[in-house]
Amino acid sequence: MEEPGPAPELSLRCTSRFPEVRLRELRPWLARLLASQGAAGASLGVLFTGDRTIRRLNREYRGKDAATDVLSFHGDETPEGPHLGDLALSVPAARRQAAARGYDARREIRLLLLHGVLHLLGYDHERDEGEMERLERGLRRRWIDG
Repeated sequence: MEEPGPAPELSLRCTSRFPEVRLRELRPWLARLLASQGAAGASLGVLFTGDRTIRRLNREYRGKDAATDVLSFHGDETPEGPHLGDLALSVPAARRQAAARGYDARREIRLLLLHGVLHLLGYDHERDEGEMERLERGLRRRWIDG
């Protein structure tokens, strides 16, 4: 039997009190997701925040003066090992999107985390002719809908 790789180092932080963000549930879920994608030993940072902060980050780093749902910032190799990168996720945007789609905000948060992780792993739905979308659909069935 193959030994599992090193556990990822996860830094999860909330800028406000968001009842949908359950770090005790998200931490092991994210660790398993990363391991399933070959990133078990990498570190990952996630900031759960509001629209104002995500809009500022979007403006500063992407030149887009608008709130968005999730931003991905690629990491690099560090003395401690590989840093996959950092995600910033707008919980209010997740709430709105979940309401519009008729499901729970906790599910939308996981969908956004999955989407962001795929970007950090190098996938780009704007340029890859559907590769990321196909992979994301399959991973949704296993990690969110399953």
